[in-house]
Amino acid sequence: MDTDVSEPRVVVGVDGSQSSYDALRWAVRYASRIGGTVEAVAVWELPGLYGWSGPAVDVDVDEDETRQKMTRELTDVLGAEAAGSVRTHVVHGNAADVLLRAAEGAEVLVVGSRGRGGFARALLGSVSQHVSQHASCPVVIVRSQEQ
Repeated sequence: MDTDVSEPRVVVGVDGSQSSYDALRWAVRYASRIGGTVEAVAVWELPGLYGWSGPAVDVDVDEDETRQKMTRELTDVLGAEAAGSVRTHVVHGNAADVLLRAAEGAEVLVVGSRGRGGFARALLGSVSQHVSQHASCPVVIVRSQEQ
């Protein structure tokens, strides 16, 4: 991840959920108030990739698809102009671990309260709960209006 210290970094996790879109909007508003930049991080992982057999899919294709989807989502959520000012990172790995690494040295890490998985009645998703307990910077957990 980019660690330019000339301006505050606001790192936000984006996973395609409504909660992450609300977190993205919050991050952009906050960054504009503090004169910072937004780094949107999408994490992808292939189930079973770490087993003893090799992956049955082309890993590069999945990363490209994730990158394209993220670009479309940022434009849909923020509009073309605002989306163009957001730095994007598509990273393979465990979502909580990747977000914690991305947030090192950041002003704040912003995540949605629940991602695409999980139980509807859960107050916090596993990723938001994990990063709130282990991040080296403040964490903002944004609850979606739809919850």
